Amino acid sequence: MASIPMDNGHGKDDMVHVQTNIDDMNPELCPYVAEKLMAAGAHDVYWIPIIMKKGRPGLLLNVLVRNSLLEAIETVIFEETTTLGLRYMKTDCKGLERYFEQVDTPWGAITVKIAMHNGKVVQFSPEYADCEAAARRSGIPLKDVYEAARRGYVAE
Repeated sequence: MASIPMDNGHGKDDMVHVQTNIDDMNPELCPYVAEKLMAAGAHDVYWIPIIMKKGRPGLLLNVLVRNSLLEAIETVIFEETTTLGLRYMKTDCKGLERYFEQVDTPWGAITVKIAMHNGKVVQFSPEYADCEAAARRSGIPLKDVYEAARRGYVAE
């Protein structure tokens, strides 16, 4: 099993939480916008359905980003969404130390993300994309690959 280090950048105090309410954009655009935000350096992107003034359905876009990458995030949001303005909240983040390991399964190697607190493993999870690819290649249920990867890590 090979151990692969991971960027553990969530323990920083130079983070900004960017928010905007959007009520006039096709929600089918959300995954594309989220991908572009992640590519621009966002640490996290998520959408929350909300009810806006006059009872209109809308979306609350939330982006967590380092202050140094804020301009790139603003550009994506203003170019790819219908928002007219943004809110900013300085925030501190604390994340678990994380790294990846490869485990062998009957359907090939699967990456498992391991999270530690004070030197102790507190959680682990097979990477969805690896499990999905193995399931598609093999024609077996995704849940079977996922469980084999979990068992493969526990057995170590």
